[in-house]
Amino acid sequence: MSAQPTANVYVDGFNLYRQKLQHHPDAKWLDLEALARTLIPSHSIKRVRYFTALIRPALGTDPRAPIRQQSYIRALQTNPRISVHEGQFRNDTRAMPAVPIAFDEAGEMVRVKVRKTEEKGSDVNLASYLIFDACQDDADLYVLLSNDSDFAAMLSILTDEVGGRWALLSPVERPNSRLLERNPVFIKQIRRGALLASQLPDEIRSADHGVLRRPATWTPGTRVVNETGAP
Repeated sequence: MSAQPTANVYVDGFNLYRQKLQHHPDAKWLDLEALARTLIPSHSIKRVRYFTALIRPALGTDPRAPIRQQSYIRALQTNPRISVHEGQFRNDTRAMPAVPIAFDEAGEMVRVKVRKTEEKGSDVNLASYLIFDACQDDADLYVLLSNDSDFAAMLSILTDEVGGRWALLSPVERPNSRLLERNPVFIKQIRRGALLASQLPDEIRSADHGVLRRPATWTPGTRVVNETGAP
């Protein structure tokens, strides 16, 4: 019996969080390898690369969110097939046009100060690692978990220049058209049932951090709390 073809999975953590996990705390303790095996049974999962950014406490957000995120990252790192690649979150204050648009007595557009949170670096990291792995012929298939159209150029390089094959795990019902134009081998939509069936054990022992436990607010039946950033 021949061995299964291999697949590497590249997870856009922020996109997954915003599209699928933000309002479903009971799905946040997510085993990324188990999810990949569930959605891609035709391939052997060689590695999962998870791209995220460490969130920081900010006024008006849950101050314990960074602690939960750190616990989750440490839990993922107990799996040798999963690697975590960190970008950065930037919080700053900017003057933005008011909504609805209004003008002052001098005819100038009214602006208000807002706190803007941006994730920096994760998209570049994901694209870099995926192309690097493909150039090393690291797997038979490269699987993107995201709906971010910014990856379209990377996928063109992968298919046209490197000769790699790719597939899409979509966190939305209708994937972005720019991604579809890059002709994935297949598309699998991530449904809530697959997320709930792919949870980590409630307790995980880490050689470096002792026993890691699922956060209490991520247990089934809990209400959504005010959180910011990726899980």
